[in-house]
Order: sequence, then C-alpha cells, then structure tokens
Amino acid sequence: MNWNELISSKRLGSKPTVKASDLYNRTQFQRDYDRIIFSSPFRRMQNKTQVFPLPGSIFVHNRLTHSLEVASVGRSLGNILAEKLIESGETNPLLQELGAVVSSACLAHDMGNPPFGHAGEEAISSYFKNGKGQNLELMLQAEEWKDFVYFDGNANAFRLLSHQFNGRRAGGFALTYTTLASIVKYPFESVNVKKPKFGFFQSEKDIYLDIAHELNIKQLEADPLKFARHPLVFLVEAADDICYQVMDLEDAHRLNIISYEQTRDLFRNFYHPQDDKDLLQKIDATFKVVLDHNERIAYLRAGVINKLVHQCIEVFEANQQEIMDGTFQGSLIDQIQGQSHEAMQTIQSLSIDKIYKHRSVIEIEISGHQIIGTLLESFIEAILSPEEGYSKRLISMMPQQYRGHHQTTYEKVQSVIDFVSGMTDLYALDLFRKIKGINLPSLG
Repeated sequence: MNWNELISSKRLGSKPTVKASDLYNRTQFQRDYDRIIFSSPFRRMQNKTQVFPLPGSIFVHNRLTHSLEVASVGRSLGNILAEKLIESGETNPLLQELGAVVSSACLAHDMGNPPFGHAGEEAISSYFKNGKGQNLELMLQAEEWKDFVYFDGNANAFRLLSHQFNGRRAGGFALTYTTLASIVKYPFESVNVKKPKFGFFQSEKDIYLDIAHELNIKQLEADPLKFARHPLVFLVEAADDICYQVMDLEDAHRLNIISYEQTRDLFRNFYHPQDDKDLLQKIDATFKVVLDHNERIAYLRAGVINKLVHQCIEVFEANQQEIMDGTFQGSLIDQIQGQSHEAMQTIQSLSIDKIYKHRSVIEIEISGHQIIGTLLESFIEAILSPEEGYSKRLISMMPQQYRGHHQTTYEKVQSVIDFVSGMTDLYALDLFRKIKGINLPSLG
C-alpha cells in the first residue's frame, strides 16, 4: 500500500462538484468532521453509557465526551505522523490533512454502538444466540446469520455512515473514502471469524469493496473476504486505547472507586525515576501550587496522554513497512516498551478488577441486557408480522428512515437493529417501560 493512493478526497455516493478551495477554506476532510459532529446520531451519544451509569451528582464520560477526547488525541497522532511522512520524502499534498482524517474517524468510531455500553453489543448478539432470535437462523443465509450473532458496533458504525436509509441520500453521510476506511478496525466479513469482531455487514460488503479497491488497500483473503487495515486505523485505535484506559481511571477516581493516592501513583508509574527525573521534578513543583486532588489527577493524566501519543508514533514508525505491507499484528499501544508498558499493564489489570466489575457497571449491563432483548423481541416480531394490529402500532413507533420497503428477512431484522442500536439509554428505558406497561404516557 502507498500513501499516494491511501489518501483520497473521493466521496461515497457523490460526484465532485466543488473544489475544496471554494468551501470557505474547509478541506474535504474538515467537511467530514463537520458532517459528523453536526449529525443527530453523534448528538445522541451524549445519552449513551461509556462505562459508568450516566450522571447523578458527578459527571462521568458518556459516548459523546469520550469520542470528542479521542478525536483530540487522534488529531495529534495524525498531525505528528504527517510531519514524519513529509520529512521522510512522501509527496502526497493531502498528507497534511492526516490530523483531520484521523480526528473525523475518531469522532465516528463509536457511533454504531448501541445503548448501555459494550453490554449493548452483547445483548444484541445474545438475542440471536440464546434468545427468541434463534428461530430466525433458518430464515437467513449463513453469512447473514453471522452478522447478527456476532453483532459488532464497529461494523454498525460503518453501516450508519455509508448506508442509504429510507428517505436519505445515497452514500449515507457521503464521507470521503479515506475517512470511512479509517473507521474500519476489522476489515473483514463475519463469516468464519476467529473472534466476534468484524468490520462490515453483508449489506455493506460491496461498499467496503469499492472503497478498498479505490484506495488500493491490500486484500489478504478472498473467501472469506479479508483486507489489511488502512494504516490510519492504527492511529484511530491508539487514540481510543489511550483515552478509555486513562479516562476510565480518572472517572473511577472522581467516583471514589479508586483513591487519590492510588490514582496518582498509577499515573506517576509512567515516568522512570532516572530517565524522566526532570519531568517528575516538574510534577512535584506543580503539586506545590495545585492542591486540588481532581486538578492534580487531570494534570498527571494530560502528561500521560502526551507521552503515550509520542510513543505510539514511535511504534508506527518502527513498524511502518509491516503496516504498509498489511502484516503488522496487534495495536500500537500493545507494542510500547519500558516504563509505559508496565504502567499500562498495571492499569489494565486494575481496571478489570476494580472498574469494569464495579457493582454500578454490572447493574447497568444487566438492565441493558433485559431492555435491549425485550425491544428486539417486540419489534422483530412486529416487522415479520406487519399485518397484525399490535404489530402495526409498534411499527408506527419506528422512525420513517427505518421503515423502507424491505424485501428479505435479513433487511427487516436489520431495520429493527438499526432502530434499537441508535437509541439513547433513556429512550430505550422509556420505550421498554411503555411496551411492558410499566409506564403509561401522560394524559395531561
């Protein structure tokens, strides 16, 4: 793969009619960023769980704030890589836009995730593996069935951004091919996957093929279809890894799940006592002025993120040939060595034990599982038996964009998943209660 082909301003579903120089000084990739951030699906992420239940008295991260922070880190990663590539002799003038591309992809990377955090993905998969959705297997092609039992938020984000929903324009968001390719973390189909992760549903398979061929992304296998990652995917993934590991720890501190002293020491562990002596002295001097514990943790967190950004770029540079050949395995952050690697491993172990298994997290996951399972059951039964009176009432509650003229069972079931996965936590809970008769609509 080469950068002259990988970076393209060609848009999905639209023909170039306006030069980038005529768009009020916005480049094509900045337009991608703007289209995402002004969209309704992006705004809805403010009411979708990241890890902890959405705020009571203490504000913690939701999907939207997480995505904004990932985009900020991604922009830094893209800008630094662009400088390195230009210094090395790469000549594609669009390389200077890598920061905009990566930040756009980061903004969108979680837009396909259903409500209630990662438990939402599991709930959708479980409905088909273990719930009443099992009855649909014989009504679907094998590859279509895999799309449902291994439902993945990453593939759903690609669908959300590229699919032409009812009443919408061709190409979905009509983003550039490069931005779309940068979002696909697992560029292969669900058939015969070794782990329940894949990058596009059967319904968007041809769209991804078009993008891959246009950008000359290396194809690794034909059956099942599998491609190498677009190199910028590694930066999007790194930005996400950095933010969720570091910011989840900060949230846990704010919620008093992890003490100030332990959080402080976990962040200080990223600095070597000798190699980073000057930085540690600077931290100690700052702490003599900054006495607020939350501000101290925020200061440490910022320094750790900066350190990890530069180390991830070092890993990218060291493995660039393998990345461009499509043979590099794993993530950039996993390849970081030394003090930072050990510190990150410590945080990951603690997060599993103290954060992701915290009672509040488990409770929201259990609730989300029940809510999503019920919504899928109700609306799928309705969409497959649309002539019944109760079914008509349920279907009328679905937005028009999901009520197209679907012909196959696969398309009909997908329309329900589109509807449910796009819900906010609060809307899903409210609809669940109404369907169950727990809440009645106001008559006042």
